[in-house]
Amino acid sequence: MTKPIFVFLLIISAIQLPAQKAGELTKVTIPGSKIDFPMAFVPAGSLLFKDPSEKTQNISLGAFWMGVYEVRYDEFILFQFRKNDTNASDWKGSNFSADAVTRPTQQYVDLTFGMGTKGGVPSVSMTQQGALRYCQWLYQKTGQFYRLPTEAEWEYACKAGVTSSLPEGVSTEKIGEVAWYFDNSFEKYHPAGQKKPNAWGFYDMLGNVAEWTLDFYVEDYLQQVGTNPVDPWIKPTSKHSRTVKGGSFDDNVEDCTCSLRLKSQTRWQQRDPQIPKSKWWNTDSDFLGFRLVRPLKQPTAAEVEAFFKEAIIF
Repeated sequence: MTKPIFVFLLIISAIQLPAQKAGELTKVTIPGSKIDFPMAFVPAGSLLFKDPSEKTQNISLGAFWMGVYEVRYDEFILFQFRKNDTNASDWKGSNFSADAVTRPTQQYVDLTFGMGTKGGVPSVSMTQQGALRYCQWLYQKTGQFYRLPTEAEWEYACKAGVTSSLPEGVSTEKIGEVAWYFDNSFEKYHPAGQKKPNAWGFYDMLGNVAEWTLDFYVEDYLQQVGTNPVDPWIKPTSKHSRTVKGGSFDDNVEDCTCSLRLKSQTRWQQRDPQIPKSKWWNTDSDFLGFRLVRPLKQPTAAEVEAFFKEAIIF
């Protein structure tokens, strides 16, 4: 049985960022580039989680920062291609070298299938390992630890203070105001931030592209996290599967909610001709990207190294 562990990253802080209220913004510029991305503050609080059997459980969560947008191609290609990277880094006490970075393998076809990479669109089709390797590179560039949100963190930020499966003021009839989904997307993703944000300032959490979370997928989530969960993370024990949240441009309205849980599938690599399948890319998940979390309380370098060893299984 998969056992939960609790996110060990909420420890005595080396750096504590000064935000106090939900939605307060900070901007991160990637060293050696002119590319930046905004993050919004998520205060500590409680998520009421409901499973398919209608069982509920309060989950306590510490404060964190989360990307206002899904990670966009403009950011990801700095990591994807060596020619876009530099040796510039704010990683104190370490000598970052762009030549020493392990980077994604080349895509053998265009994995956006013609939807494009320009204009602030989300980066898609990477495996969860690919997303985590980007987080690892970003830590080495900035000196700040980034990771994927846990399932509970993602849902908490999506709901932005409400207990229903849709954010405040959003209904299935009005979901087009906040989401690109099957009926309004023209079967493609769109540049980040064109729809309305939720109450805490996050765009495109519903629709556009679905998003990786950190958690190993389990059916009995509430049983696994226990009766008094605090910052739960379901640790992976094998390559498949992970929990995906949010719905995408290719989904119906009922699948674009804060609460729906999707299990990642091996068939998302079905057309990959490589044996073994790519560690970096899914050939059939142009609907899937990711969003960053930066914990308010930063871990030590040793703890960061241990985290990536536990989180990345291939």
